[in-house]
Amino acid sequence: MNKNVFGTDLTGKVAVVTGAGGVLCSSFAKTLAAAGAKVALLDINEEAAKAFADEIVAEGGVAKAYKCNVLDKDSCNDVAEAVKADLGLCDILLNGAGGNNPRATTDKEYYFSGDIDEDCKNFFNLDAEGVAFVFNLNFLGTLIPTQAFAKQMLGREGCNIINVSSMNAFTPLTKIPAYSGAKAAISNFTQWLAVHFSKEGIRVNAIAPGFFSTKQNAALLWNPDGSPTPRTDKILAATPMGRFGEAHELDGALLFLINNDAAGFITGVVLPVDGGFSSYSGV
Repeated sequence: MNKNVFGTDLTGKVAVVTGAGGVLCSSFAKTLAAAGAKVALLDINEEAAKAFADEIVAEGGVAKAYKCNVLDKDSCNDVAEAVKADLGLCDILLNGAGGNNPRATTDKEYYFSGDIDEDCKNFFNLDAEGVAFVFNLNFLGTLIPTQAFAKQMLGREGCNIINVSSMNAFTPLTKIPAYSGAKAAISNFTQWLAVHFSKEGIRVNAIAPGFFSTKQNAALLWNPDGSPTPRTDKILAATPMGRFGEAHELDGALLFLINNDAAGFITGVVLPVDGGFSSYSGV
């Protein structure tokens, strides 16, 4: 495999990726492996993570999949010990586990008079447990793995934590209040961690993807017949580059942020990769 991707050589490093059974995080795992890292792919869906780990191994990389519940401290601690035994101490932690849930999503973008009485998901009948699940999955699903793996970084040079935020963290999107709020918390937590671990030399940054079409958001972006939804039309109209991002277009941001030569004085930043979405006022 290419051991010098975008100038970042991770030979000898151990990288841990949570949520690695998904589209974006499996791509992150492959990128880290291509740069020379030994990669642990963590996901509650072990089969999905294993399929991607097998692809990495088939291409000449070093990777292993682990079943991990990022909301369970014992699960994370057990996996951290297993990774240490199998691959070595964690040098890079990429907190990619997260997502939204239909129970925390409103059917309409705006509230209009009388909607409270309609048979639809509106603000007033959002399921509190669904909202809590989304907050926990994103925030606690970042905090708990960090507790487990950052212990292995203490007293060692050149370690990095990368969180996955979202453009929702800058300006909330309609319909998904819980997910937007949870990602805002991730951005804030990234800054907090960067300060907290600064004396240990652990750098903490985040990537904020713009709009990428994945399994998670497919129902919001595409009709059953494959045609774009009105939401897709609005997204693309508000993205100056006029398209969705491709997973590989996050590679440069990731490899830059974990490159201790190129980004050694950068910590606590949230880097948008959004095709200009955050720059466009709509006019």
